[in-house]
Amino acid sequence: MTDWLYVGKIVNTHGIKGEVRVISATDFPEERFAEGATLYVRDEKTAIYHPLVVAAYRRHKQFDCLTFKSYDSIDQAQQLKGQSIYVSKDQLSDLPDGDFYYHEIIGADVVTDTGQSLGKVKEILSPGANDVWVIQTKGKDVLLPYISDVVKTVDTKNNKITVHLIPGLIDDEN
Repeated sequence: MTDWLYVGKIVNTHGIKGEVRVISATDFPEERFAEGATLYVRDEKTAIYHPLVVAAYRRHKQFDCLTFKSYDSIDQAQQLKGQSIYVSKDQLSDLPDGDFYYHEIIGADVVTDTGQSLGKVKEILSPGANDVWVIQTKGKDVLLPYISDVVKTVDTKNNKITVHLIPGLIDDEN
C-alpha cells in the first residue's frame, strides 16, 4: 500500500491552453512541480490515484500554475478543477541533516525548553523569509517563527519539538 502526501489543490483554470492554478501545500514546489514530475489526483468515487505528468510550471501571483501532458485545452483542464494533488512517499528525496518535510513537523508535540507543553503543530505558513509554525494550544493558536532563537531541537523520530519562548511570542491568555 502506498502512502500519499497532499501537495496542493487545483482551484481553477488559467487561460485557454490547459493551464491550472494550484494552491500549493508543498515545501518544495520547484521540485514537486518540475517539468516531467508525476503528480496524482485521487478519484473520490473509486479511491484510485491517477497520474498527471507536469508539462510546465510557473509562479503567478500567489498561485503555482501547472500544465499537464495531454491536457492542452481549457475543457480538459476544467475536469481537474477542485481536485487535490498528491505524491507518493516513495517520490521523496532524502534531505540534508537539519531539514524536514512538512509532514514530519505537522502533528508534532511542541514543548518549551523549560518543560512546558505548548500543543501540536497544526500547520506551517510560508509568508516570507522564514516559515511560521502554527501551534494548536488549549487557548488561542500560537505562531512560532522557524528561527534558531526559537526552535531549538526537532526530533522527527519521537515527534517532538523543543522551543525557547522569546518575549512577546505568547499572550498570557494561553
